[in-house]
Parts: sequence; structure tokens; C-alpha cells
Amino acid sequence: MNTSEKKLPILGEREPVQKTVDGKLRIDTIYQTVPAFSYFNQDSIPVTNKDFDNKIYVTDFFFTSCNTICPIMHRNMLNVYTKFKGNPKVKFLSHTIDIKYDLPSKLKSYATKLGIEGNQWEFVHGSRDSIFGIAAKSYLVSAFEDSTDPQGLVHQGWFILVDTKKQLRGAYDGTKEDQVNQLMKDMELLLKEEFANEK
Repeated sequence: MNTSEKKLPILGEREPVQKTVDGKLRIDTIYQTVPAFSYFNQDSIPVTNKDFDNKIYVTDFFFTSCNTICPIMHRNMLNVYTKFKGNPKVKFLSHTIDIKYDLPSKLKSYATKLGIEGNQWEFVHGSRDSIFGIAAKSYLVSAFEDSTDPQGLVHQGWFILVDTKKQLRGAYDGTKEDQVNQLMKDMELLLKEEFANEK
């Protein structure tokens, strides 16, 4: 890869670690990564972090009955999906935060309405703690139940870009067209960075 090419930053927490290499003390940086996870997708099939190995992916949090930002987010995500549709190195992962109602059958209807087939874009259901926990701790976005909200659920509309090492490489407001366009450009950059040595 051309070293003058722009690289995306690595987001999240980092920790310096001392290592001895060839008798010399060096400082290496360990970056925050997305931990192992396991959910059920819209086809009631288990989906784990291993399904995202050697791929870059875009993730978000939503719920099917959301009548505020979700329709805008997924209209925009559909544009991103369409651009990268069929690329085996790219996946999409949407977590429902409506644990009670958004069971796989509901997610399947939602995906079908969007025109999504196959497993390049996974819509997943998991336990309350696993979904809200991975949102806050791993993807650094807010998603929670809120009795003061008319729909009882609150979440941010971020699209998070994740690399093949499960590191966070970008965060974009999924309701803003200019940021979604930037996401698509950054995905192209990340694909070049990650797969530069492949023919």
C-alpha cells in the first residue's frame, strides 16, 4: 500500500503495552475491539462475530416500530448497502433494541420490506443486556429503555464502521446524507487498506 495514502483513525480506548523486540524495549498500542457476540438474525439463524471475520462491516441500532430516526437511517443505509451489494468483504449488522417485539419473524418482515435478501445485511435480536451492553461498551453509542420517551426506547442514529480486526474506524450520523456519503468514501479507503495485498 502506498504509505502516502490516507488511513482512517482507530477509535475507542487504547492501552500502551511494553514489549521487547530484538532486545529493545518498544511501546505497542492495544486498541479497543468488538468482543465475541452471538445473536439470532432475521432468518432465526445464529450470527456470531465469526461471521464477520476478514470483513469490514457497518453496524447500527434501531427498532422496527421506530417512527423518528430509524426510517431515515435505514433509507440511508440502503444506499450504502446497494453500493456494496455482493461484495464478499463487506457486511452490515443492525441490532434491534426492542427486545420484546422485534423477534426474528418481525425482523424478517422488516428486511423483506427493505428489499434485503441473503445474509450480507444481518438484522439481529439478542438479550437486553447483550444488545445494550455492546452498544455502550463496544460501539460507544447510546441505546436504552426510557419510560419518559413516547416509544419507550432511545438510541443514537450512528453508523459505526468496523475493520477486519474488529476495531472501530469511523462513526457517522446515519440521518445526515453528507455523513453517509463520507462513510461510503471511508469504506472504499478501508477496503484498500485492509485488502491491499490481495489480487
